[in-house]
Amino acid sequence: TAGQGPMPALRPDAVGLGAGGRDPEQAPNVLRLVLGQPVDGDGEAAVLLECNVDDLDPRLWPAALAALLGAGASDAWLSPILMKKGRPAHTLHVLCPQGTVPVVRAAVFTHTTTIGLRETPLRKYPLARRMSTVDVDGQPVAVKLALLDGLVVNASVEYEDVVRAAQALGRPAKTVLAQANAAALELIEKPE
Repeated sequence: TAGQGPMPALRPDAVGLGAGGRDPEQAPNVLRLVLGQPVDGDGEAAVLLECNVDDLDPRLWPAALAALLGAGASDAWLSPILMKKGRPAHTLHVLCPQGTVPVVRAAVFTHTTTIGLRETPLRKYPLARRMSTVDVDGQPVAVKLALLDGLVVNASVEYEDVVRAAQALGRPAKTVLAQANAAALELIEKPE
């Protein structure tokens, strides 16, 4: 017996529709069948949890976001909003794999003052990732590389490594960041 729910990503080949002979009161006696081919790059199932919060001490947000990531969220961020009666607030957005939703949901309720949240199922399409390192005057700086069809299309330096290298070199972090970004750019232009 097939279940119901969102239709998976597919290229339809045929659609059939039929009605049964009985007329139950609970639901229409109609069946729709879709046959098709799976679409490559179907993405990963994910859930977006969201809530509006207007009464949390702003100093608590960094710890709350860290707790959500620690609970298994893929990402967590805030958007400033203006609520009814002109109240400033934030929308908390939390992206998580389906399997972590109950734990992450509990963390939202535990670490914020919200009394409800919204859940939206979605598809996530992450690029393949690989770590590399660039050298800034003898100091290693980690770089996250994002690949599309095997080619490096983005390179992001790890800021904590930039700060450590800046301290070791006695330079401002902005200078070391610029050097690390220039070296990382070469990884895009000349893939490993």
